[in-house]
Amino acid sequence: MADQILPLNQDIKLVVHEIGELLVAARSNVARQVNNELLSTYWNIGRIIAEYEQTVPERADYGKQTLKELSKALTAEFGKGFSRANLQNMRSFYLTFEKCQTLSGKLSWSHYCELLSISDPDKRSFYEKEAVNSNWSVRELKRQIDSSLFERLLLSRGDANKEQVLALAEKGIEIAEPADLIRDPYVFEFLGIPEDKPMLESDLERALVQQIEKFLLELGRGFMFVGTQQRVTINNTHYYVDMVFYNKILRAYVLIELKTTKLTPEAAGQINMYLNYYASEVNDPDDNPPIGIILCTEKDSITAEYALGGLSNNIFASRYVLVMPNKEQLIAQVEAVLEKRKENGSES
Repeated sequence: MADQILPLNQDIKLVVHEIGELLVAARSNVARQVNNELLSTYWNIGRIIAEYEQTVPERADYGKQTLKELSKALTAEFGKGFSRANLQNMRSFYLTFEKCQTLSGKLSWSHYCELLSISDPDKRSFYEKEAVNSNWSVRELKRQIDSSLFERLLLSRGDANKEQVLALAEKGIEIAEPADLIRDPYVFEFLGIPEDKPMLESDLERALVQQIEKFLLELGRGFMFVGTQQRVTINNTHYYVDMVFYNKILRAYVLIELKTTKLTPEAAGQINMYLNYYASEVNDPDDNPPIGIILCTEKDSITAEYALGGLSNNIFASRYVLVMPNKEQLIAQVEAVLEKRKENGSES
């Protein structure tokens, strides 16, 4: 008769847990070492190719042919992984990242191949830093590049300048105050909803909950989902906040009101009431004042100024779009703002 599998006692469970943690840590260390070696190897292959092409000036004119011949020879000798496109990426890898020591072991070769598609060094540096800081997968990195996160952040601040460009390039997103959380517009292309389809606020809310992981990615770092339709009771009257999050970096509740219309003063008054309630009734002693975000289809600066001005609470209004924004248009907007500031002598 086969031996019976008996339930583990508590002591054995603790031993299994301790061994499990050791194995997970060891596998993680091995994977990290393998990744570091791979990045170093590909960087050095790129260096050898670049130096070979520069040895005889004429060879630089026949780069494509050189890579084609190298690809055939290396594939025959070492197997897959040496396509002409991959060798071209290795060469660009070396030429773009001048020091191998500056490469992040937290990013894979596939991450760096995505980053190589960005020609602007400040923008590329931003996405590299933020991919590390936010632990983006390759797919998430590609999505943030495609959604023009860099340009959206600059435009969200309203006074894009060279200092902001350099700060984003050097450090990524720094979250020190509520305004640092805001993006404009927010991009909800992952919902798959046609841009011209009429939609109820409840439908938008339901769709965002169904795609909560992607919504959290779009919101940014530090967000934790609390729930939808969170009840606020004042004088025996029940009100409901559309969506509530908690940002662990700012240690603050973030209340989001969804509007399928343009920004209205009534929306500002509504969320202001909710924030007062949370500050008084929900916040713990070590929580910071709650933050309110109104997500709407349109807003104009004058309405926003009068609706949100003078309020003691942190309330922001941002647009959302259901399709990827026009990348070239956003880049042009940022460049126009920077050029205008430069002409006015307000750049540092």
